[in-house]
Amino acid sequence: MYLKSFAHREKLFGIAERWFCGRLHPSDALALTEIFIVDGFILGETLRTLSRNLLEVLQTQPLEDRRISIKGDLRDVLCNPTPSATPRIKELIHLYGRNPDFFFRETPINGVMYLDENGLLAGVYRIKRPRRIAEKANRRIANWVFRLVQNRAKHMAEVRAKRSGLLLENLLTPDEEMVREFMDAEEQTARDFSEMKIRFDPDSLTINDVGGLKLVVEEEKLSSFLQHLENETYFRVVERESFWGSYRATNIILDVDWDGDSICRRFRETEAWMNYRHRGIPDDRLQKGLEEFLKEAKPNIFVEVILSNYADLVESELGSCIHERRIVNQRENRLYVGNIPRNIEFLLEYLFAVGFSPQVTLDRIPISLWGRYLPDTLVSLIRKLYNIPEFDLFY
Repeated sequence: MYLKSFAHREKLFGIAERWFCGRLHPSDALALTEIFIVDGFILGETLRTLSRNLLEVLQTQPLEDRRISIKGDLRDVLCNPTPSATPRIKELIHLYGRNPDFFFRETPINGVMYLDENGLLAGVYRIKRPRRIAEKANRRIANWVFRLVQNRAKHMAEVRAKRSGLLLENLLTPDEEMVREFMDAEEQTARDFSEMKIRFDPDSLTINDVGGLKLVVEEEKLSSFLQHLENETYFRVVERESFWGSYRATNIILDVDWDGDSICRRFRETEAWMNYRHRGIPDDRLQKGLEEFLKEAKPNIFVEVILSNYADLVESELGSCIHERRIVNQRENRLYVGNIPRNIEFLLEYLFAVGFSPQVTLDRIPISLWGRYLPDTLVSLIRKLYNIPEFDLFY
């Protein structure tokens, strides 16, 4: 997984690549902890600065910033009455008011929203939670591995066809033979990982939107605001896409420069080190600041900016294209299911859990691509990272 919203993306990519091959370095757990502390702080501060700068272009009045921890906080604000509310918006607000829990109200979010003097939403920024990052990375990696397995299975079929003196398209293969061949290809691919014969392709595994900002921009302001984005100097527009179906918005990826001196100063002034005291790094080391941690950091990170008018935003949070429903659909409609994608998912979740846990040393990587595991195994492994007892009924 190549997370371009992280300043230490190269280092994180290298650790993940080795873990998929079952190779642990003694310093990996500490390195993951440091990356998630430092890069999380850099990303959060970059989003805070970026959102304020962009909202100044859109808003003439002061805004209140409010931390949010569940999606219900955001959806409650969207239900504040507005003069421009259409019959469709009023219907969605009414449905939400009747049964808020039906709208995934308790979905966790790590974000900050900005409200105007009337309590209306002007914008919100968030950093994806580790589970969502792991899920998205898993889909990218699993699809990439699926292509490797497919190509290997195809090669096996070509060899059989050649032995029979046939072209591949003329080869008739029973269904059970194709299933067995695919499983053999999957097993060989897993073995290649264990022998470090496979190298990851960063371009195929890139994720740009770990950090994101959503702004309420009405149609009459959209064109001039897009022009403003193109003219800025401390970030660059690298990707832009407009959606016009059930989900309507303009999605933009920005390549944003961040200032190391400002980041280090904010870390000290806000005493941010106290937020990380449970992560296994001594207090005196955290109090020294971030300067030493920034030596290998990239000077830029990628951030997603979503521009949406109020009506489309309400639709995306309460209507036919509600975000959580899309997540459920992604989980239920996976292209590739089997041991390898399941192991990828478990391994990524465990990697993130290590970086957020109090443990800064590991003696092994307990999940491999060539093994088989139950979800209970992952739960138990993560509980051990946090020194949580199993609460077994029998001792």
